[in-house]
Amino acid sequence: MTVLVTGGAGYIGSHTVRMLRDQGRNVVVLDTLEYGYRQALLGAELVVGDIHDRALVTEVCRSHNVTQVVHFAAYKSVGESMEQPERYWINNIGGTVELVEAMLAAGVRDIVFSSSCSVNGTPTEVPVTELAAVAPESVYAESKAMVEKILYWYGVTKGLRSVSLRYFNAAGASSDALIGEDWARSMNLIPLVMKAALGRAPAVMVFGTDYPTADGTCIRDYIHIDDLADAHIKSLAYLAGLAGLTAQQQAGSAISLNVGTGVGSSVFDVIHATERISGITVPYEVGPRRAGDAVATYADPALIQATLGWQPIHTLDDIIASAWRWHSTHLDGYGD
Repeated sequence: MTVLVTGGAGYIGSHTVRMLRDQGRNVVVLDTLEYGYRQALLGAELVVGDIHDRALVTEVCRSHNVTQVVHFAAYKSVGESMEQPERYWINNIGGTVELVEAMLAAGVRDIVFSSSCSVNGTPTEVPVTELAAVAPESVYAESKAMVEKILYWYGVTKGLRSVSLRYFNAAGASSDALIGEDWARSMNLIPLVMKAALGRAPAVMVFGTDYPTADGTCIRDYIHIDDLADAHIKSLAYLAGLAGLTAQQQAGSAISLNVGTGVGSSVFDVIHATERISGITVPYEVGPRRAGDAVATYADPALIQATLGWQPIHTLDDIIASAWRWHSTHLDGYGD
């Protein structure tokens, strides 16, 4: 029995692949390598290909005895999605439909989907629960929300079983610094802070210090990449547990879960933690607020804890320490 991981050579995918292999699972990765890195797979089996290639996906599922799929393959730039929406409709939505059709043709009915807390837009209340309104504010977020709905209807019509994991802010790197986030393609805060601390960027821009928070900066929920990988593995176990139930008992087996710590950290929390752990002063500049930035966004993880038995174990300091070990030893990312 094998797990197919689409987009498995990317940041979150590669950490999930590694954890699956460490736990003795058979894994095959499907990735175009457009945004992924072969080196990040640490020797895991890779098929270079596209989720749109239904024949290829079906053949991979059959030849590798695939029983479950973890689906990461998607474009994820919010800004780009607003400038080139067609890329996101074709890849994120159309590609997922082709993937699911190929899975079903091969008799595979379990899928864990990489969704996003962005499906909720700017939350009206925090912490954010799964009952919050689905109100995307970008094409990227809309594509994630639409795939969640598509998976639900495949469950109703074809018996597909799915878990959609709505990530908050994935961050950090493996504890041994073998794999991590390549900052060349990231606009996330922690890699930008690391880049500034290591002299690879002039300064971090802090967008607004006049928010109604303790230090005036925005608050976000940062989750360690290994905790996030663990959520995917527990989702696979959850889906496997549904397989022996009757169709009636499986009703509603398409579920969406928030993946966050429930703890908010401000921009200055991240900067100060980096300074404390690295011993280096992080240069930053203060600019005006950005349109659309929420004051605070963090998860209520109660449902995922109750459903999967999942519990994050890493703190912000753990995240920053692991990110520092990775970035300080990989100044050019996987280009090193």
